[in-house]
Amino acid sequence: MRIVRTRLLSTTLLFAVAVMASPAYAQSTQSSDETPAPVPNTVATQGPQEADAPAEGEDVVVTGSIFRRTDIETPSPLTTVTAEALDQRGINTVQEGIQQLTFNNGPALTNSFTSNGAFAAGASSVSLRGLSTNSTLVLFDGLRAAYYPLADDGSRNFVDLNTIPDDIVDRIEVLRDGASSTYGADAIAGVVNIITKRQFVGIGARVEAGITERGDGANQRLSLTLGTGDLDEDRFNVYASGFYLRQEALFNHDRPYPFNTDDQRGIGTGGPNNIINGLDANGAFQGFSDANTGSGALSTFYVRPANAANTAALGRYQQLNPALGCVRGSQYTLTGADLAANPTAPGTVCQEDLTNQFGVISPNIERFGGSARATAKVGDSSEAYLQVNFQQSRVNYTGGTPFIRANAPAGILFPRFSTQTSGPIFAAGSGVLALPVFVCAAATNCDTATDRRLNPNNPFAAQGQVARLIGRLPNEQTFNETRSRVYRAAAGVNGTVFDDLDYSFDLTAMHNDLRRTQDGFVFISNLLTAIGNGSYNFANPSANSQATLDFLTPVNITGSESDLYQAQFSAGKKLFDLPGGPLQLGVGVAFRYESVDSPSANPDSNGPTNRYFTINAFGSSGSREVYSAFAELDAPIVDQFTVNASGRYDKYSSGQDAFSPKIGAKFTPIRQVAIRGTYSRGFRIPSFAEANALPTTGFVTASSSIYPDAFLAQYNCTQATFSTCPTYIRTATYGLTSLGTEDLEPEKSRSFTGGVILEPIRGVAITIDYFNIKKTNAITTANASPALAAYYANAATPDGYNVIADVTDSAFPNARPRIGFIESGFVNANTIKSEGIDFSATASFPFGDGFRFTSSADASLILELSTTFPDGTKERYEGTLGNFNLTAGSGTPEWRISWQNTLDLGDFILSGTANYFDGYNLSAEDQTGPGTQGDGGLAPEYVDPDVPSYTTVDVTGSFKVNDQFTFYVNVLNILDDLPPIDVVTYGAHLYNPVQGGTGIYGRSFRAGIRVGL
Repeated sequence: MRIVRTRLLSTTLLFAVAVMASPAYAQSTQSSDETPAPVPNTVATQGPQEADAPAEGEDVVVTGSIFRRTDIETPSPLTTVTAEALDQRGINTVQEGIQQLTFNNGPALTNSFTSNGAFAAGASSVSLRGLSTNSTLVLFDGLRAAYYPLADDGSRNFVDLNTIPDDIVDRIEVLRDGASSTYGADAIAGVVNIITKRQFVGIGARVEAGITERGDGANQRLSLTLGTGDLDEDRFNVYASGFYLRQEALFNHDRPYPFNTDDQRGIGTGGPNNIINGLDANGAFQGFSDANTGSGALSTFYVRPANAANTAALGRYQQLNPALGCVRGSQYTLTGADLAANPTAPGTVCQEDLTNQFGVISPNIERFGGSARATAKVGDSSEAYLQVNFQQSRVNYTGGTPFIRANAPAGILFPRFSTQTSGPIFAAGSGVLALPVFVCAAATNCDTATDRRLNPNNPFAAQGQVARLIGRLPNEQTFNETRSRVYRAAAGVNGTVFDDLDYSFDLTAMHNDLRRTQDGFVFISNLLTAIGNGSYNFANPSANSQATLDFLTPVNITGSESDLYQAQFSAGKKLFDLPGGPLQLGVGVAFRYESVDSPSANPDSNGPTNRYFTINAFGSSGSREVYSAFAELDAPIVDQFTVNASGRYDKYSSGQDAFSPKIGAKFTPIRQVAIRGTYSRGFRIPSFAEANALPTTGFVTASSSIYPDAFLAQYNCTQATFSTCPTYIRTATYGLTSLGTEDLEPEKSRSFTGGVILEPIRGVAITIDYFNIKKTNAITTANASPALAAYYANAATPDGYNVIADVTDSAFPNARPRIGFIESGFVNANTIKSEGIDFSATASFPFGDGFRFTSSADASLILELSTTFPDGTKERYEGTLGNFNLTAGSGTPEWRISWQNTLDLGDFILSGTANYFDGYNLSAEDQTGPGTQGDGGLAPEYVDPDVPSYTTVDVTGSFKVNDQFTFYVNVLNILDDLPPIDVVTYGAHLYNPVQGGTGIYGRSFRAGIRVGL
């Protein structure tokens, strides 16, 4: 596999050289010690005096330091991406630009995840070094931002990149090593610092529109910025900016095979397809089983007769209304051989392609907002500023038909209706949903009610039999929307006093108001009522009124919010001169308050049936105060050797504290060569979801292997005869409930970097940096296996767990019940390691008459990403889909490469960029165990377990009409190369939404006009 990848990479790079508009890292990424390559000025997007990017050699406050210095002086690897560079790549949001950084790897969160049931719907986040969203710190102008109210996977807090006010961003600085010594928690993998414009003079505007070659995925962008006053001449500057961005949803049926269908018969060597109850590659029937249909996967209702007590099935499934036929999809009639091989299958089945009908690739996105900033000189050497921002983001999509769970999750025994004794929540019943023999107005105890009547929805009612039900509501669709409103204000003053004392004082406040709207999801209690009184017409769903549908699927609106308030002060002073320059000492203090209030959208606190099918049930709530003190010492020992040391102490009102030291050094033996390195310790504070989570339950299907024969004997069966066990056992689920754990310790990290910077000739810079990060005390959920084994062995429950028995099976009232829920907290247990190498090369050559050629390439190689467990076992994930649980199967490719080439002819600029994503293996050791890497442990046998590498090529061009107007055109994915097939990743259908990125859109076009007056 390594040889194949090398050949693919070589082919890609050779192609890039041959085609000018090909590989080119569309940003002017610079290492902290590179000579900054001149970036072609694509005309002021915000006016002729818009940018405040530091000129070469200019002293600024660089990310990761207290001191003012040039960004080429620090020992830490730093990448700078300018707004102009993003324009050259055809990237129209800062969020997308950050996602395309080569060192963003593994469990990043993209906007496309919103349309696939993501916990943190509506948000986007970055994951440096593959260490997840909670180990990368995101800053605005060096200040922290409020967390997104929803936690990634219900446990990880992060900052939503969609809250960035794109049109006032000047540059992005990415510190690629640990920075807890400067910023505190969460900076284990690095820091992304979004820096906004310090001043703007004039009028700047943009009008842009785009669409794919296939005529979908339309997008528009409008912005306007107005500013007056020059800080140097007028001693003040005020500007205001507003924007609007819209992107239409993209659907699976708008893309070619195989991304537009569940039919996988054309993939690989002809394995089974995934169309429900469909045919295999040879036209043979694939089977009909309760395991596949128990979740109600079909839009056509099926029923199966069972005795009045609903404890024993009496025949096959059949269409509830044969005259109605298939509501969606084509009908297939089973042969005699099919029926003989499938004892529960009906005579006819419906081949329904859910992906083609309802699949959503990317949601509707609408964002707008405004920003304003006022800056003024104070005295001769200080300035003060005030900045306010507001932004709203609305993300929504319409999904498939809503589920009706045929088999009850833990805590629910669907009523038997013939022995009901109270309300819609019944203690006695069966685990299988069934239509009763009788219905009545009260919906309970209908077998003895005076107004009882035979159930018109139950074709077996006349025989005194119930009808076990599977299906979806065919005339309803689910709808999900998140609306996020972000309010932010920042103010401060900075400058120099007493000739050589630099100081900075900053205040910030940020509030995120989030509203989730979910419609079309079945509310269990209302469903049971509708079944009991016969108000929903299952036989002819189209005959139901809108009022009936609304009763079954009431709108669910949940409000969440998060807050952050911060104050920090720092000061730096020259102490005395060393042979290499001044010895500087910087000190600072900070205070912040942060909180999250995110109630569950589907709580079970009101009982197991007073909730919705399939809506994620998670939530967290909490607040804390953080007190910090930090210091930094910069010592240029001699001209060729500089040492920098820093440290920070953080104390949390929740009881944790941490000290984070860091030391770095840079050695420059000759002008053309510099060697740098850093060593640091950092920490990640437990998230609110980990420390203060509301009980969050995920349901797991009980495997037969968890039951010992001694337990099964109570139900007249054994492991060998498990198929004869009662439905209560065979269809069991249990809830894994995660509880907030207040006494968690912080995760601790040790990281070091080492690199070399080469500048062999003027205009050429090459950097190579090695990184090695190890997290200990990594927080994880407790393994439920000890609690399962103890309960079913009738032994004492282990410490740290609480086992709640499920309701008793009425047919076996004296038997020990199955498990309903296992409650446990989070624990500090694992060790996680990330190791790799970053490469960067930039070359810029002037050729006279205003002509310049610039080439910039960046690459990141993951050498190891692994988890070591307390028992010493180790799982490695690089080059595979692992860590599958952490990354939603988006995996950890070993290589990411980006290369940008730009021709600047003065009024005309042409730029080309290629992004390379390495191939990976369809295995994951966290799913299939250590040692399975490379064998396709998760992949079906009919596909190649190695997903090939993937390269997209973008071309952009801009023409300066005059000093005020610039016209530009972007052609994205010019080769129209769609992502490679990945049959395992579940964040998208048959492709990887993180590594495949926006490539699924295919060839796309954008055109726009920038105005600067």
